[in-house]
Amino acid sequence: MRLAVLKERRAGESRVAATPETVKKLKAMGLGVAVEAGAGLASGIPDAEYAAAGAEMAADAASALQGAEIVFAVRAPEAPLPKGVLLIGTLGADAAAASAYAAAGVEACSMELLPRITRAQSMDVLSSQANLAGYRAVIEAAEAFDRGFPMLMTAAGTIPAANAFIMGAGVAGLQAIATARRLGGRVSATDVRPAAKEEIKSLGASFVGYEDEESKAAQTAGGYAKQLSAEFYAKQAEVVAAHIAKQDVVICTALVQGRKAPTLVTAEMVASMKPGSVIVDIAADAGGNCAATVPGEMIVTPNGVKVLGFTNWPGRIPAAASALYARNLLTFLTTFWDKEAKAPKLPPEDDIVAGVTLTRGGAVVHKNFAA
Repeated sequence: MRLAVLKERRAGESRVAATPETVKKLKAMGLGVAVEAGAGLASGIPDAEYAAAGAEMAADAASALQGAEIVFAVRAPEAPLPKGVLLIGTLGADAAAASAYAAAGVEACSMELLPRITRAQSMDVLSSQANLAGYRAVIEAAEAFDRGFPMLMTAAGTIPAANAFIMGAGVAGLQAIATARRLGGRVSATDVRPAAKEEIKSLGASFVGYEDEESKAAQTAGGYAKQLSAEFYAKQAEVVAAHIAKQDVVICTALVQGRKAPTLVTAEMVASMKPGSVIVDIAADAGGNCAATVPGEMIVTPNGVKVLGFTNWPGRIPAAASALYARNLLTFLTTFWDKEAKAPKLPPEDDIVAGVTLTRGGAVVHKNFAA
């Protein structure tokens, strides 16, 4: 059985879906692995390292796909895929994409839909990538901030520690808290999910937020944040508005699966911040948590606040992001690998398989997109 790894073609995408480490393990499973030339260069992996790991180097996407029965990808491939191929990646699943895969006869598994259950943790691409995004967001905030992050005591006087406020305490937010603490910042954080308060405190940050009966049900059974009412967000905004005015750095990480990111930092809040303050919006891919965010760009507001709205935050640390992502895909495939047949076996009744499978047998089968 042949597995193809394609070069990512989406603008700004620097990751790759397999590394020499995972190629060796895929080969050990009995797979032939074809890697498109140049697929790993943006992640610092030359073609020679793939070849040394046992991969066949293909000159282009068509050559890599010839005879392929499995395709690993970061984003939805642009190249036409062979009928019947098993596509595994973060495909940006929606009804239109699912219908297109079904019409093309592609068996599509969209890994961002993976249920957050214990046995799926090692293949959770959203968590692995969000972890790196949270780290990178703080590093870039510190670089953009024009004063020191930790308290600096010198003969000429003392520079106070930066006040850093993390909005959203999921995987990215918790990593941002930990990283900001390591850099010496005074860290506070907020989240609508009830379990987040203790997690925030456990990392040494202070909790800021509004709590009521609605917030007690602010988390899905799968572990994701739920969309709450406009009234709740208005009350939450009142609580954090005064706090934001005193902050040097605000890191926005709040996402709701399948929806536009909620606006948590209003234009008025941005205007209340001191010149030189920094807002980093990890949610820019989904429209952003900050009203001033321009996806894909860094801007400076009229009152001198820097707003970093870069997209694809994991792709800003590509070597580490690719290594973790490749292991996630490898774990998914090995979990459902039939060693005797040397082929994947994806039982539709399995919670993980049902969670990620968009299409099977030319039909849309995912409960969120099936007609």
